[in-house]
Amino acid sequence: MSAPLGGDRLALDITAEAHTRLEVTTAAATIALRGPTPDPATYDVRLTVGDHASLHWLPQPLISTQGSTVHQTYRVELAGTSQLLLREEQLLGRIAEPPGHLSTRLTVRRDGRPILDQHTAYGAPAPAWDSPAVLGSHRATGQLLIVSPGMDPPATPVLLGDPTQGHCVLAPLADSPALLATAVAATPAQLRRLLDEALACVSGTQT
Repeated sequence: MSAPLGGDRLALDITAEAHTRLEVTTAAATIALRGPTPDPATYDVRLTVGDHASLHWLPQPLISTQGSTVHQTYRVELAGTSQLLLREEQLLGRIAEPPGHLSTRLTVRRDGRPILDQHTAYGAPAPAWDSPAVLGSHRATGQLLIVSPGMDPPATPVLLGDPTQGHCVLAPLADSPALLATAVAATPAQLRRLLDEALACVSGTQT
C-alpha cells in the first residue's frame, strides 16, 4: 500500500485465539511517503497469541522513501504455550534515493514477562545509522523472531552470509525458547535469502 503518509495514524490489532493457527501477510510492500504535513506517520501493530495457538506474521517489506518520517511499533503478547514466527523487513530508500527517517520498536512479552524490547532508527537525523557499526553500505535490513516451546535454541550465536551478500546473526534470547535473526544486505532479495537461511537453521532445533 502507498501508506503511511506524513500525519497518518495506522493501527492493526490481530489476535490468534487459543488452539488456532493464523498466518498474516500482505499483497505488496508498504511504501512510506512524504505527506501533506511535516508530522510523522505512526504505524502501530499489536499481536496477541493465545494458549496453544500459532501466529505467523509475514508482511512484505516497508520501504522508507526520501522525505518520509515513520514511527513503527510492534507490541506482542504471547501465552506460555503459544508459537510465533515474525518477520520484519525494511528497505531504506528506492533506487539511487536516500531514505526518509524510520524508527521501529519491537516489544515482546511471554506470560507477562518481557523477552525482547528493541528500538532501531535509520535515516537523518538518527546518528551513525549508515556507519560501519550499523548498516554501512547496506540498505536492506530485517529480522526474524521465532518463539516455540518445543525449541532447543543453540547456546551461542550463529553467523550466516558473507561480505558480498550481507550478514545475518542468529542468536538465542535469554531464558526463553526463542531465537532472533538480525540481517543486513544490499538488496531486499539478498535480505530475504538470509532470513530464509536462518529459518532453515531453526527448523532443526524444534522437537
